[in-house]
Amino acid sequence: MNTKRLSNWFVILIVVLLTFFGAAYAQTPKAAVKPAGRMSAKAASALDLSLHSPESVGFSSERLERLHVLMQQFVDQKQIAGMVTTLARHGQVIDYRAYGVRDMASGAPMTKDAIFRDFSMTKPVVGAALMMLWEQGKWLPDDPIAKYIPEFAHLKVFKSVDADGKMVLEDPIHPPTMGELMSHTAGFTYGIFGNTPVDKAYQEANLFGSTSLKDFVDRLSRLPLLYQPGNGWVYSVSSDIQGYIVEKLSGQSLPDFLERNIFEPLGMRDAGFFVPAGKRTRFATLYSANDKGELVANNLGGTYAAQPRMPSGGGGMVSTAEDYLRFAQMLDNGGELNGVRVLSPAAIHLMMSNHLPPKLLTGEFGILSLRMSPGFGWGYDGAVEFNPTEIDSPDGQGTYTWGGIAGTWFWVDPANDIVFVGMIQRMLGPTSPPLEGLSRSAVYQALLNPDM
Repeated sequence: MNTKRLSNWFVILIVVLLTFFGAAYAQTPKAAVKPAGRMSAKAASALDLSLHSPESVGFSSERLERLHVLMQQFVDQKQIAGMVTTLARHGQVIDYRAYGVRDMASGAPMTKDAIFRDFSMTKPVVGAALMMLWEQGKWLPDDPIAKYIPEFAHLKVFKSVDADGKMVLEDPIHPPTMGELMSHTAGFTYGIFGNTPVDKAYQEANLFGSTSLKDFVDRLSRLPLLYQPGNGWVYSVSSDIQGYIVEKLSGQSLPDFLERNIFEPLGMRDAGFFVPAGKRTRFATLYSANDKGELVANNLGGTYAAQPRMPSGGGGMVSTAEDYLRFAQMLDNGGELNGVRVLSPAAIHLMMSNHLPPKLLTGEFGILSLRMSPGFGWGYDGAVEFNPTEIDSPDGQGTYTWGGIAGTWFWVDPANDIVFVGMIQRMLGPTSPPLEGLSRSAVYQALLNPDM
């Protein structure tokens, strides 16, 4: 995978801070696959979950087998316990597979309705929630964040350290704005990417040990910004701040707002911030690799048995692959799914457009191998490939994408009207298989008639 693309190491560092993130092979029988008439791109806002012929939307069934072989090999090699992948074009699902097992100890097979920890794939969902409030006129991108979080009115910016090693602070050149918050340019960080005094202060504050989002904001308000607003890009706690703003502007808890305004309208039946007792048997076990490369159970994020006291807008969601496909297809459709509109095309355009200026696209800013560069930038709560050829990507222009620590990944390619969601539950690390990059190459090499 090109070093400019999403890095497994990058995702690990992100969500570890959140502290709260095999040979069985299942597929739909061929008899269930039905032919479908040609649909022009964006011809309908529906998502048809019955399995359609890949050829009906320009794909080759034979070539899509390469995707299956690639994914299955990692299950066979016991690098992954199990996974679910789903691919749709023009709102028609043409590939939907479950591989391996949901739990290695019991041997329970992976099923398409398995529930996964989304971790950082929570961010685009919370971004969509905030865009709903933008549509209601409750905030504007140029508004200071402090307009909605007064505790941030007196934030200072780290400048240097003095002779005694103490932080020297200065005033911000301008108050960090909502638009900067949603594009990770406001000055916040996660506290684990470096060894600066600000990083150490974040760690000491134990932000993700907060008892509520209000407690989280109170702790954060006492910390300086890492850099001057608008002068850098650092992946940060911004989505958790956004979750608090959703609560303040809506008068609802973050889980309640998402349930009423996104999950329920889109039919995301299993999405939420915990897994109820009646669904526990579908909750996939999380694994990590030990020193020998063997998969062992991992409890990052805890049990997810009850609604969390501090629902993390940056990484707290769970969902099925189908749930997230519904959300991603809504983005691809310009804010609508199955006749239900949750956002306007204008709001989706803002989310899925690059908001970083050229001065931040020089390769200087990013996390490890993920570099903000010509062609690859950031929208609202997700990465944007605004010039894919610059980063050696097969995706269409304007592709919106992100992933999570437990191996979930997705992309929305509006130029080709393609949506893909992949779900695994293995903590990503240096020995993790490059599923995200391999799945892209396997998908696009199978698209033989992109004009269909």
